[in-house]
Amino acid sequence: MEVINLLEAVKEVLSEKRYQHTIRVMETAVELAHHYDIGDQEVKEAALLHDYAKCFSTDELQAYINQFHLPEELLSFHHELWHGPVAAEIVHEKFSIKNPDILNAIRYHTTGRVGMSLLEYIIFVADYIEPARSFPGVEEVRLMAKVNLENAARKALQNTIIYLMNQDMTVHPDSYMAYNFLTVKTKER
Repeated sequence: MEVINLLEAVKEVLSEKRYQHTIRVMETAVELAHHYDIGDQEVKEAALLHDYAKCFSTDELQAYINQFHLPEELLSFHHELWHGPVAAEIVHEKFSIKNPDILNAIRYHTTGRVGMSLLEYIIFVADYIEPARSFPGVEEVRLMAKVNLENAARKALQNTIIYLMNQDMTVHPDSYMAYNFLTVKTKER
C-alpha cells in the first residue's frame, strides 16, 4: 500500500500527538531497516499502522476484542495493551494487509513475543526508542539498537517489566516469555 495513503488513513483516526509519534516511529524504523539491510516498504507499513487503534476508547477496543474473537484474557491486562491486537485485525480487514510479518509487528509491538521476526524487532524497538521518548533506560536501548537488535529488545522488555512491577501492575505473559527467550539466547552466544 502507498505510504501517502496510509499517512492519510492514520491521520483520520489518531490525535495529532499520536500521529507525530507514528511518523517518528516510522522514521526510526526505516533507519533501523537500513542499518540491518532489509527493505523498508513493509517496515513503513507496519510502523505507520502500529498505533492505528491507539486513540479508540476502551469501550471501542473491548467491542473490537469481542468482535474479532481475540483472547478474552487480553481484557485482564491494562487497556494500553489492547490496541495492538485490535489494530492488527482492523488493518487486515480494512486495508487487506495479509502479510503475517506486518500484522505480527502491529499485534506485538507493545508486548513483544517469542520468535519475533526482524520486522517485528524493528517495530518493537523503534516504538520504544523514537526520538521523543524520554525515560530512564531509553538512551541505553538507543545505543544497543545500532549494535544488536535482539539485545536492544531484551533491554526494552527488561525495563518495561521492571517498570510495571514497580507500579504494581500486571505483566503480559508474552513480555515475560520474550524476555526469557532472549535472555537464554544471549547466554548461548
